[in-house]
Formats: sequence, structure tokens, C-alpha cells
Amino acid sequence: MKRSMIQRRQDAERERIELCDAALRRVVRRARLPPDFGTAIEEAERGFSGEVVRDPQSWHPQMKSRDPARLRLAAARHLFALYPVPAALERIWIDDAGLGTDEVRLRRQWYVTAARGGSLYKAGASNWLTRKEVHAFLHPSAGLGFDEAFWEAIARSYADDAAAALRIARSKIARVPRGEIEFWRSVVRFFCVNAAQLETIDDLCDFLAECRRRDTDYSLEGRTLPALTRRMHEWHHDIAAIERIEAMRRRVHGRNAHSWAADAAWSGSPLADWEWVPSSKDAKAKGERFVVRQLKRAEDLVMESRAMRHCVSTYAGKCIAGKASIWSLRRCTKDRIDRLLTIEVDPQHRAIQVRGLGNRLAHEEERNVIERWAKARAITLR
Repeated sequence: MKRSMIQRRQDAERERIELCDAALRRVVRRARLPPDFGTAIEEAERGFSGEVVRDPQSWHPQMKSRDPARLRLAAARHLFALYPVPAALERIWIDDAGLGTDEVRLRRQWYVTAARGGSLYKAGASNWLTRKEVHAFLHPSAGLGFDEAFWEAIARSYADDAAAALRIARSKIARVPRGEIEFWRSVVRFFCVNAAQLETIDDLCDFLAECRRRDTDYSLEGRTLPALTRRMHEWHHDIAAIERIEAMRRRVHGRNAHSWAADAAWSGSPLADWEWVPSSKDAKAKGERFVVRQLKRAEDLVMESRAMRHCVSTYAGKCIAGKASIWSLRRCTKDRIDRLLTIEVDPQHRAIQVRGLGNRLAHEEERNVIERWAKARAITLR
């Protein structure tokens, strides 16, 4: 049946109203859930129920926030706080991302102790901080996190310059493990005596961490800032040289580069490393022994070049291509290891170059040791 104009208008109006209702249903604001105070007080109390100073049931906050972190902090304040606590300590109730269980527990315990007016020093801080440093830790500069406040407190015990202590607190020192505190304390002391900009401190921290990795007995005693900076720049040059060698190695090995990158070494000569221990009668030091080892990694080659002050690192291309192998003669005793000679051996097992520090020739005693090695490994000496 043909519909009249009025009916068509009515149908169009109904359709328009239905579309408007559907749009309103999509944008209508959902009812907000009330703040979960119960969960917040339960999480704050967990593990510290014996140390609360107020009844958890008496907490009736007038808060509109539904942020679980903020609620948890408010609950901790209600349960434990008799005294104000710095934000650096309160932060653990808001965010513990990236922290292990033991670290979270320690930081919450420090908060509880400080908030209740207890002795943080006796609560375990004495493992790392002096009483003076604990006091400084509880009165940090504004805007610092837990680790930054920790290292600012240490720096303030060595320097009266608040700006210098703040620079140290904001440097990479604040991210080092507390298990290595003795070494990094010496670093803080060094920068308190030798003022440096934040960027310089960060650069030197990377260098010092590498020195510490290579030698656990590494010390800053007797070192100066200019000398340390010079060594850092040399280290950067070494890193660049290593990267160039690695790029060369990847080009040579092409599609197999990823598998080679796992150990960052080339195959080298099939000859084995060698060791000789002189008789007690001939030995000149306790535990003396001589070692000849092949250098098959970019880092080893660059370090040999740096220590011996010659250009053996430029031979990396020959080593990677299998046209040469580089060996290092070292004298080891109970107390130290000395590099004596660097030796280049060709694929026919001929020692075509033997050089010492600064490209000097081998001494007679060193030559005698090399002859023993050459005889044991069927190598021809020139």
C-alpha cells in the first residue's frame, strides 16, 4: 500500500530518534566505582602488621582518587606515620617497578622505621651508611629518588659543596649496585675532591665500571682527573677500534656473521696455547711461569696493542682472513702478569715478527723462552 507523506515523515522521525538514542548510549558516562580502601590498607599492612601505630579499621579517608598507588601510600601513612618522611622513602608505596622482592621489602622497612621515629641506622642502614649519612639521607634535596638520595648522603659526608653532592647523586653512580659500595664510595670521594660536570662524571663512570670489570682490585688511589680523562679517551678509541674489527669480521663471514657474533672471535691458528714453568732453581719469582696464548678476539688484540704500544691491532684483517695469527708471551707470577712479547705467525707456522714494548726486539731471556715455545709447537723462528 502506498504510504502517505505524513506516514513517511513519522517513520523518518522515529528512525532519527532511534539513532540519537543509540549515540547517547555509546557516549553515556559509566558509573565510577568507589575507591578500594580495603585493598589499599591490606597491601600497606602486609608484612608489617606488628608495627602499625593505628588501627587499620579506623582509616576512613575523604579521598576521591581511585589510583591504587596513591591509596596505598595514604594507607601506609595512616598505619605507620608518626613523623614526616621524605618523598624518596615514600616512593616505594607508589612504584616498585624493576625492584626485586628483597629490595622492595628493605625500602618499605626503612619507610616504616623512619615513619615511626625509629633508628634507620640500627634497622640495617649501618650496612652501607654512617650515622651522619643516615641523617643526610633522611633530609635529601627535593626531587631525588631513593638511590639518588642514598648517594647524595654519601657525597655530603665528603664535601660541603651541596651542588657537587647533587651532581653526584644525579649521575650514573646512583645506578650502581650497593654490593659494590666500597669501590663506588672511593669514586664519590674522588669527585668530591676533583670537581667535574655531570656529563664528565657519567662518561668516567662508564670507564671506571669497565676498569672494575677487568680488575676487581682496580683503585683510584693516586690518580688525577686529567690522567683519568685521558685514559677514558684512550678507552673510547679502543672501543672504536674493536667496533671496526668486528665490522670487518662480519663482512668477511657474510651471512654467518650472526653466529660468529656469539663469541666475537675468529677461528685463528689450530696451534694450541703453551705454558712453561721454570724449575725452582731457575725461577726468579715465586710461582713464575711463562704463557704464550693466541689472541682471537678484537678486544684482546686492541688491548695488546695499547699495552705494548705498537700497531698489532691493525693486523686484525690478516687474522680474520686466516693469513696470520697473533700470539702474546706473558710472564705470570703470584702477584702479577707482565706482557713481554707479541708474535706474528703465518699459515706456514713461521714466526715472522717478534716485538716487545714499543716495537723493541726480544731480550736474550725472552728469546730463550720463545725458542722453547717454537720447539714445542714446531714453529720456525726467523
